[in-house]
Amino acid sequence: MTIVANTFSRYEAKGLREQLSNQIYNISPEDTPFVSMASKVQAEQTLFEWQTDSLASVDTSNKQIEGDDITSFPAVAATARVGNYTQISRKLLILSGTLEAVNKAGRKSELAYQLAKRGAELKRDIESICLMAQAGAAGAANTARATASLSSWVKTNVTTGASGGDPAYTSGVPSAVRTDGTTRTFTETVLKNVISQVWVSGGDLRILMLDSIQKQLASAFSGIATRSYDLSNVDPRPTAIIASADVYVSDFGVLRIIANRFQRARDGWLLDPEYVGIAHLRPFQTVRLAKTGDAEKRMLLVEWGLKVNQEAALGLAADLGG
Repeated sequence: MTIVANTFSRYEAKGLREQLSNQIYNISPEDTPFVSMASKVQAEQTLFEWQTDSLASVDTSNKQIEGDDITSFPAVAATARVGNYTQISRKLLILSGTLEAVNKAGRKSELAYQLAKRGAELKRDIESICLMAQAGAAGAANTARATASLSSWVKTNVTTGASGGDPAYTSGVPSAVRTDGTTRTFTETVLKNVISQVWVSGGDLRILMLDSIQKQLASAFSGIATRSYDLSNVDPRPTAIIASADVYVSDFGVLRIIANRFQRARDGWLLDPEYVGIAHLRPFQTVRLAKTGDAEKRMLLVEWGLKVNQEAALGLAADLGG
């Protein structure tokens, strides 16, 4: 079709007002389940330390002669002194004075809006660092300190794929990450194995944390679900299709199943929040940097480290595949 000649349309018109929504839509995820569940503790040094201990093994031959005289004593086992380093994480921002002054859609202050964004980004960084493979490092004049991540700590209650290996340390800061093995399918048998190990060690699990792939596999675990129905009592109304499991009732306690976007797909973490913490040497803070021109400079900074009070209270189903 054609239009009549000289029809004046919006294509030729001047002065049309712009329509720009006063909302900014951001779909990027901000949930950080591990950091949110971990306790918050204070660090006073870049190397912060604590002690761990355990009871001696059960002695089933513990029977004594009546009137026996004691001539020797067993050695006393010392506590283990472990620790971790804090690391500095930051986000930087510079924007012109003019940009802060002009009228903007969706936000009044560009500075406040950008700082809020970077705060969320910094939390996501910390979440990912805690759950990635990173060894602790003391740092040097030209090398940043690094906090040992969760996978560098957990070694007692673990199942791995072929050739997988646990971190080796007895004291101090874990200075090596675990060895990733061949991936295998995440099954209920794998899960039960780790839960049992933690219980034998004395742990009391509360959380199973998985990425999206393993979360869907966990939702398909059969457990001991009833698969028969009384057809005489069927409600004819539309019903929901339930395809997700958010709670796992094990022989040794109830676990909430949490999906985490920022952990490795190959790791299935079994956690008790009482035994993990985030230590802050310097809490989240906004630093105003020196003004050298017509621009505002800011640094959002935090100095923090991961604290694992007792790694034997935690578990890991490692080397999980799709």
